[in-house]
Amino acid sequence: MKKVAIFVHAGENELGRAVHGLLYAQEIHEAGGKVKLIFDGEGTQWIGRFEDTNHPMNPLYKKVKALGVIEACEYCAGAFGAKEAVQKASIPTQNEYEGHPSIAKLISEDYQIITL
Repeated sequence: MKKVAIFVHAGENELGRAVHGLLYAQEIHEAGGKVKLIFDGEGTQWIGRFEDTNHPMNPLYKKVKALGVIEACEYCAGAFGAKEAVQKASIPTQNEYEGHPSIAKLISEDYQIITL
């Protein structure tokens, strides 16, 4: 199976896209694939929302988080006010290219890129 990097850029009113990022990451992992679920841009705000135990998607988020596949863009977490929530959730951040995850590095490592 391929290696897949899923970027979640989904905004506040795009719960379906954010949830599908979680579902796709879980499915790929369960199928034996290598996956990274990267919350980027406005999508970094979902980490704090999903960490809320009252959020209906918290159980799914916790399952995927336990897989160790979730990351966040360091720059965007700061730019979109999610830095504290990302740190509190102990989600690793990526900053290889001007504070952002490096698409070129992922491609050179043979990751297929999916954006939501």
